[in-house]
Amino acid sequence: MPLPLQARVIGAGPTGSLAAFALAEAGWRVSLVDPLSADQLCGRQRAYAFTQSSRRLLERLGLWGDLEPLLEPFHCLRLLDAALQRQLDFGPADLPQSQPAGLAQPVGWIGRHRPLMRLLLERLARHASVQLQLGTGPAVELEPASVQLVVAADGPASATRAALGIGSWGWNYGQHCLSAELELRGAPPQQAWEVLRPEGPLAVLPLGGHQFQLVWSAPASRCRQLEALSPAAFLDCLAGVLPDGLEPDGLLGPPRAFAVGLGLARRLSQGCTVLVGESGHRCHPVGGQGLNLCWRDVAVLHRLAGRAAAGSLAAERIGKAYGRRRWPDLLLVLLATDLLVRLYSNRQPLLLPLRRVALALLAGLPPLRRLVLGVMTDGLGGLPRSPSLAKLRRW
Repeated sequence: MPLPLQARVIGAGPTGSLAAFALAEAGWRVSLVDPLSADQLCGRQRAYAFTQSSRRLLERLGLWGDLEPLLEPFHCLRLLDAALQRQLDFGPADLPQSQPAGLAQPVGWIGRHRPLMRLLLERLARHASVQLQLGTGPAVELEPASVQLVVAADGPASATRAALGIGSWGWNYGQHCLSAELELRGAPPQQAWEVLRPEGPLAVLPLGGHQFQLVWSAPASRCRQLEALSPAAFLDCLAGVLPDGLEPDGLLGPPRAFAVGLGLARRLSQGCTVLVGESGHRCHPVGGQGLNLCWRDVAVLHRLAGRAAAGSLAAERIGKAYGRRRWPDLLLVLLATDLLVRLYSNRQPLLLPLRRVALALLAGLPPLRRLVLGVMTDGLGGLPRSPSLAKLRRW
């Protein structure tokens, strides 16, 4: 009987941890390496949006049943153009028709980082095919002789990508995103907001009860000023930009600002190493695309790893096959988020008629709403099915 294939995953954040679990479930032996300890990996204060594509992957891996109780579903996503003072609601009826019939699926879910990481690390620690090497220091070993696959999931400043000499395309938006948890009054239950403002998008995401995650995009200097304010002064500023009816009650933690930009590695693989998650790409957080785009990397890797374990794909061919399958989805989502930011994060009056027409079309054409929400939910998989697209997904 042949020995199991072996993989080394570098980076144990949400994407690296899920990639390690997916490889183990596909029949590989996996070592997961990160210079941070488990407590440090769980210590970030942030939240993520989860779309239907992430739900399907977690179901395949047997994780959804444990994670779903930790998430807050939302059944309405309200898109608001602040300059035009017009809004549009996306609901379950606008989800792609490929969703399970007869089930009232939410538009998406919101979950905090800490319980997600605790669940992933607990399941990895219990898995017989996974070896955890956390808190091991910064050394990067690219291609150990006994390893058939190296997965670089060490973030946008990936040391693995740099060691391989893989360059990248991209730019910074001149914006920062300010993230904070807070309590709000006046919010309808299970509703999320994406407010398109001239200074940058503002997302208000439900965490359960009166608690919400705020993702506030603005020029870098503005975010630094907001970050330095007292809690009372910050809430006063926030009250002036929230949608009508929402009133801030208090902060649950200090706001934290981080730079945002677009990035894409020039290659997604080299030798036996593949770039997964933000080591290979990053986008603006508008629309909550970041984690879901990274986890669709994991979904493709899981399928390819399963084929390799079954003997229908040579392990050395995984890298090239992975790149071919991921490029179309990455390009579509990066272009869509970039266009959205450029169209709305400005004060150009000549663009207002275009934005007015776009909202009118979305409001009046349910198939167009399903197309837009399908792309935001599933990326390339959310486009209408056709022979040419099916061939592109299998490529």
